[in-house]
Amino acid sequence: MTIGILTMNEERRIAACIDSAAFADQIIVVDSGSSDATVEIATAKGVEVYSYPDWQGFAVQRNRILQHATGDWIFFLDADEVVTPALAQEMRAIVDGNVACVWEVAWEQIAYGQSLGRMRSSGGIPRLFPRAQILQFEGVVHEGAKLKDPTLPVRLLKERLPHYSRETIYGSLQKLAQYVQLGAYKRMQAGKRGGVLRGMGSAIANFIRLYFFHRGFLCGRAGFLHSFFVALECFFRYVALEIDRDFLEQAKKRG
Repeated sequence: MTIGILTMNEERRIAACIDSAAFADQIIVVDSGSSDATVEIATAKGVEVYSYPDWQGFAVQRNRILQHATGDWIFFLDADEVVTPALAQEMRAIVDGNVACVWEVAWEQIAYGQSLGRMRSSGGIPRLFPRAQILQFEGVVHEGAKLKDPTLPVRLLKERLPHYSRETIYGSLQKLAQYVQLGAYKRMQAGKRGGVLRGMGSAIANFIRLYFFHRGFLCGRAGFLHSFFVALECFFRYVALEIDRDFLEQAKKRG
């Protein structure tokens, strides 16, 4: 089994992430040009580290992981996630059973030092695949795998994956800027229109969905901030789609 990890300036969390993946037969780190100690820390852990600083989106980086993977199964782990012992045991049992299936995992969001476990889950994310089934990943953000057999069953892992997505306000703002640009670019490629009003509608709808219907209000300050930052991302990606269109067009020409 291979575990593939994407990194970009993740020196705060990469050691814990790699340690949690120690049960795998192969651990691959594909770095996107970190300027901090991420690469040095990962290399010191004895895992395979490859540097690809020519950022072209998440799908391209995941495809680069696939180029180096040797396991029959592959699990994609983000640098701000850790695999719990119970989840590791569950995945090993699946790999040993070797039944062709795509497995999704649900996050346990941890924001600003607090678990958001009382929030309702938004569903699973496909992460565990029979490697031979993956043709390639597509999409600059929220990328998806194109499979040889698109009718392959999809199941949900019982154990959750802790996701330390927002530790500081500063880090949240940095991630906001990155995902706004990527989200706007994705919508431009799909031919969608932007604008302040569209952004406001998307932001309000998503804040209500997360804070009220997904019970973010049960998680106190962290639940509010998590819902608010997601709403901000929804707002600014539609505004950027309109105001930053020339910039996005240049990015599209660069590939």
